[in-house]
Amino acid sequence: MTLNRLQRGLAAASLMLAALTLGACGSDITGRAVPEAGGVVADTLLPDVPEADAGGTVEIDVEIGECVELTGTVDDANVAKAPCGSAPANYKVIGKAPTNAQCVSDADSYYYETLMGDEQGALCLDIDWVVGGCMDLADDQPIHIDCATPTREGVRVAEIITDVTDVEKCSTPSGFVYDERRFAVCTDDL
Repeated sequence: MTLNRLQRGLAAASLMLAALTLGACGSDITGRAVPEAGGVVADTLLPDVPEADAGGTVEIDVEIGECVELTGTVDDANVAKAPCGSAPANYKVIGKAPTNAQCVSDADSYYYETLMGDEQGALCLDIDWVVGGCMDLADDQPIHIDCATPTREGVRVAEIITDVTDVEKCSTPSGFVYDERRFAVCTDDL
């Protein structure tokens, strides 16, 4: 009888270990692009943002200010380091948080990992805007493109201006505004 209980206990422990292992393999991604834009002209990528590392754990070892390539779907996302401004880089890490709900409200996207349904950590992400560079925003994930590439949803980044909350300050007809952090990416359509 003791041996039977031991076998049942080992079987239950094996099932729990398998469930924990399989649950740790999943991650979710949800994205949001923020249209609009509008002071001071910046000649670099994005304005300096105070480091916002509020904790949380994700498998990828990436620091705030570094870029990533985010691909896949909401239920099967993939994230990898990529040099900022390069073709694969589509997002810049602007913060880290225990959950995606704790990312700054005007972040373009976020990547988070779950374990048994509970978020373990999130990367808060902005599009990897580069002044003079072009992005295709047609699909779920933005991509760097050659500015001569014909595209339906392509934009060229003309300037990044700070201390603004609308696109009226842009010298271009359109842009993307980041209200909470008070800057705008001014763009021209391709």
